[in-house]
Amino acid sequence: MSPAKKSSAPKKPAIKKEQVVILCGGQGTRMREETEFKPKALVEIGGKPVLWHLMRHYYAFGYRRFILCLGYRGSMIKEYFLNYRWMNGDFTLRFGPGEPERIALDAGAHEDWEVTCVDTGQESQTGARLARIAHLIEGDSFLANYCDGLSDVDLDALVAFHREHDTIGTITGFHPHSKYGIVKVDGGGTVTYFQEKPLMNDLTSGGFFVFHRKLFDYLSPDKDCILEHEPFRRLAEEGEMSLFVHRGFWQAMDTFKEVQAMNQLWASGEAPWKKWLEAR
Repeated sequence: MSPAKKSSAPKKPAIKKEQVVILCGGQGTRMREETEFKPKALVEIGGKPVLWHLMRHYYAFGYRRFILCLGYRGSMIKEYFLNYRWMNGDFTLRFGPGEPERIALDAGAHEDWEVTCVDTGQESQTGARLARIAHLIEGDSFLANYCDGLSDVDLDALVAFHREHDTIGTITGFHPHSKYGIVKVDGGGTVTYFQEKPLMNDLTSGGFFVFHRKLFDYLSPDKDCILEHEPFRRLAEEGEMSLFVHRGFWQAMDTFKEVQAMNQLWASGEAPWKKWLEAR
């Protein structure tokens, strides 16, 4: 009798209690082609909002509770999630007296998510947006991120690193690609080396934060409070910030050209950030 085959289906990760805060309020002025009529979080990659891709990555590691800090055109993000089930699955609509009855035929969307949408102000900066959701954070720690950067970062390793270093904040450092080509020449002016947009040695903070709730002592709900300025400077000076280095894929989506590049990656079937498990 041949041994039974082991299932190749991926296992669902254990559900984690920590909340994930995503900053979705910016206007995305450097990609006006996409954001003139919708928020940056809803700019699509492969027919799905970049926010969906990001949330899917967190969900693959067991995070299902999200707090979205809304601002510019935040009502469109609310509408997206209010209609999520119906826009991502089949349904029957029965008309008759009163309101039409909607019957789901196929849920389509398999995400077991809890999504809290909070209007944190049209003009608020990043620190103010976080400060204005402080009352919603239930535990001692939480994860946070911008809405426009995708990566294949191992969130379990990131959180373990944060706990090991026991600081208020942990930021994730990435090696970005140069926006320009690198050229070297010999003494006579002949090009000896050329590389288009090489990976830089320097690190940049690309989001994927883990914070202790003590972070809120460094923030203000004043709309001009910028997380990356005074709060981060104070944390660094006090030895309360750690750096988790990720050497894999990371790409911010700041320009229309980067939107096109990420869509091309998705269409190729080689999108490095697609590491999530199918929760079916």
